[in-house]
Amino acid sequence: QLQLVESGGGLVQPGGSLRLSCAAPGFTLDHYAIGWFRQAPGKDREGVSCISSSGDSTIYADSVKGRFTMTRVSAKNTVYLQINSLKPEDTAVYYCAAEYLGCEHLMDNYYAYDNWGQGTQVTVSS
Repeated sequence: QLQLVESGGGLVQPGGSLRLSCAAPGFTLDHYAIGWFRQAPGKDREGVSCISSSGDSTIYADSVKGRFTMTRVSAKNTVYLQINSLKPEDTAVYYCAAEYLGCEHLMDNYYAYDNWGQGTQVTVSS
């Protein structure tokens, strides 16, 4: 079963940057749209962004547009989320998810996704 592994989180000051990684040891991600989601303490999980299987298209939540950028490197079988201009409200556990049916399906149905990994903690604080 495809299992995704998130990494790259940490403690950063407001205005700082991080690059999160999403990998799938033993599986190829080439045919999957990959989405990033986050869950802050006491809040529901929310969709942040998604990149198509080809890497040609991305979508972002309004709250992160202009600050978050998704890319994928097929040779490394890894998808990245570059996070700039971090704000305290970005503090959350970040998760990635894979969907063969594409970004629209993933972002509309992530609440039913049942293969979440451990996530990576992002904490923005001075």
